[in-house]
Amino acid sequence: MRFLITGGAGFIGSHLADELLERGHRVHVLDDLSTGSIDNIRHLKDRDAFGYTIESAGAPSIVAELVDDADVVYHLAAAVGVELIVESPVRAIETNVHCTEVVLRLANKKKKPVLIASTSEVYGKGEKLPFREDGDLLLGPTNMGRWAYACSKALDEYLGIAYFKEKQLPVVVARLFNTVGPRQTGRYGMVVPSFARQALAGKPITVYGDGTQSRCFCHVSDVVRALCDLMSREDLAGEVFNVGSTEEISILDLGHRVREAADSESEVTLVPYDDAYEPGFEDMPRRVPDLSKIERVLGWSPTRNLDQILGDVIESERQGGLEIPAARLV
Repeated sequence: MRFLITGGAGFIGSHLADELLERGHRVHVLDDLSTGSIDNIRHLKDRDAFGYTIESAGAPSIVAELVDDADVVYHLAAAVGVELIVESPVRAIETNVHCTEVVLRLANKKKKPVLIASTSEVYGKGEKLPFREDGDLLLGPTNMGRWAYACSKALDEYLGIAYFKEKQLPVVVARLFNTVGPRQTGRYGMVVPSFARQALAGKPITVYGDGTQSRCFCHVSDVVRALCDLMSREDLAGEVFNVGSTEEISILDLGHRVREAADSESEVTLVPYDDAYEPGFEDMPRRVPDLSKIERVLGWSPTRNLDQILGDVIESERQGGLEIPAARLV
């Protein structure tokens, strides 16, 4: 089969390309490199079954041609990371909503199946844990940029499901919880690579807030396996699936775990939210997925625990050099 991956030069997209190629498929990547990197797909450029186009997923003429040549579309192109969202909310909203509208409209002309990569951010400040796909979403006020990303991705979901219900376009939504692994940059606030780079450089491991906020981290190899399996079925259109891990850890404990795994002498320090983001920044104290739906439908569950994930990321950072960002929250 022929697959188009928008955002395919990004962290998750490049690993998805790897997995699809290993399964014997043809893959074409579309990416404007605004947050992705050509380095993520450089190892694939000589493969006959792989191609790429450097352009935005919001360019209708380009997307139309690539959709026509594909059997299935993975729409991963998005503005990512809390730091980017807080600093550039207009870009985040326009990128997420406009690109999704273009991809869905053009995929609908030929009824090409689409998987929309969404995010656990859409659950917002919900307190009913673990988060279920059919649970309510609770977002913050519109004057706080923190919630622009969550709202834009929720709108992507609404639009995708609307295309399925009204126009019978096969659409599947995957809500990804914190995904971690090699090639992930700390540039836009991804906490694990940021901690790993700080630890390896002997710099302070900076935890924002009081560190009691907790997350569940899933290895990218497990995530892309789920994404491939979701689109291998023809009976899942119109459905939303959580994809992630249920192994929960506080961010403060994560800092200490990274320090230990990296055999580092770095101090773990706390930084107030207001010093990192906009005044009044809000965050979710916990974010844990209910995975019963995807386990029941696909038999999918993560295979790598947190120690394995951290070991993989730290080894990747050792090999890739040290760029020391300020560590963010998610």
